[in-house]
Amino acid sequence: MDKMSYLKDREYYKLLEGILFNMAYSVFVTDGEGKVIMANPAASHHLNIPLEVLIGSNVKELVDTGQYDRSTAWEAIINRNHVMGVVKSINGLANIADSTPLFDEKGNISMVITNSRDKELFEEVISKLNKQMEINHLYKSEIEYLRERQKDTELVVAASPEMKKILNEVDKIASTDSTIMIYGESGTGKEVIAQYIHRQSERAERAFISVNCAAIPESLLESEFFGYEKGAFTGASSKGKPGMFELSNHGTIFLDEIAEMPVALQSKLLRVLETREVRRIGGTKLIKLDLRIIGATNKDLANLVSKNCFREDLYYRLNVIPIYIPPLRYRPDDIRELAQMFLKENNLKYGYHRFFGSGTIKTLCDYKWPGNVRELRNVVERAVITSNQEEITISWVFHQENSKEDNVSSNNDHDNYDAQRSLVIPETGNLKEIIQEVESIYINKVLDDCNGCIAQAAKQLGIHRSVIYRKLKHSQDRKKIN
Repeated sequence: MDKMSYLKDREYYKLLEGILFNMAYSVFVTDGEGKVIMANPAASHHLNIPLEVLIGSNVKELVDTGQYDRSTAWEAIINRNHVMGVVKSINGLANIADSTPLFDEKGNISMVITNSRDKELFEEVISKLNKQMEINHLYKSEIEYLRERQKDTELVVAASPEMKKILNEVDKIASTDSTIMIYGESGTGKEVIAQYIHRQSERAERAFISVNCAAIPESLLESEFFGYEKGAFTGASSKGKPGMFELSNHGTIFLDEIAEMPVALQSKLLRVLETREVRRIGGTKLIKLDLRIIGATNKDLANLVSKNCFREDLYYRLNVIPIYIPPLRYRPDDIRELAQMFLKENNLKYGYHRFFGSGTIKTLCDYKWPGNVRELRNVVERAVITSNQEEITISWVFHQENSKEDNVSSNNDHDNYDAQRSLVIPETGNLKEIIQEVESIYINKVLDDCNGCIAQAAKQLGIHRSVIYRKLKHSQDRKKIN
């Protein structure tokens, strides 16, 4: 070996020695017979053996003299394979040792490299990693859930005085954590308002989880809401699953159609509202929650309470700040704006340049829209797709698959319908039901006279605007039953 090669080898040796001696983990190397030929200070500390004693010792003899209870290095020599296990030294320190044998060209063991780390420290690291994996799993579940449930982003259209007033109220309460109940007919945009509240709140950067209480099978409601631990029941995921409340933590959970929630689950929801804690099915750990709850329904919860169909205590917990969204037929200004917005969206989506013809918007505003905003969206999309020309005429707005006109055709039809309706007195029913029906007919007539302005109609009728919603809702629910 020339001088340059010798100096180069010395430099590599010093570099290796520097790395080895400054490692926090224990490292030592034995030959094929178990004799320690190299070790770092960490190995001396972990095994509680002076470094000068450790180097040159045989690992089997160290075990025989009780310096530590086992040697994974010796076991690796005996088994001619990698060995990992817990090693306890004479002073009670526990280490996780990992020994790997290296073989020469003839297949003999030339050396065994062993590294070890403090068992408690190792377990602490593993615990932190498990927690991080659990958090990552939670985020992953949240993302997957949001992808499955994600709906088209909608802007809140508030051209009418009624909606402007609602948004003004919402802007005041969005920054708080108060529980909110949104009332309104199906398709009026209750979830859009809920999303708007979330976006204006301090939780805007966190999850918004929307749950339709009527869409989940009753047998799955509890596991969907509260989650479950692995093996909690037959068919449960081997990894467990966080519930919707857990996914919503630090964000907002929107409970749509909450009136459809079974009474048995209502008591558990009440507990969540009171304690802000949830426990997974099959679990023992209480999970603290920091979230906002927004409920929504198209039914009169107070009426359901009186019929023992909804818990009274839960009703008062949810009904902290009620918001009433009027039907679209009472908001003609919003009909105009929404129709234009949906037209623009569909033109962009399908690559068209459609526009509403003369009189089309007025026809849209005159229509009653029993399906509210949802129906308007669908009608506009159908018109954009099926129209044979860029101009969307009245006939194409209400064009059906069978090429017949929709259930409205002209303003005179609406007038005739309303006139006939105002003269009809129910032939059956008790006095209370007949009075409610006549009230509903008269209220609708006044609303039409006031061009759908709830405030003006309420003033003319001498009642509060909320009474109008309630009486009309009673009438609609009665028709559904009949």
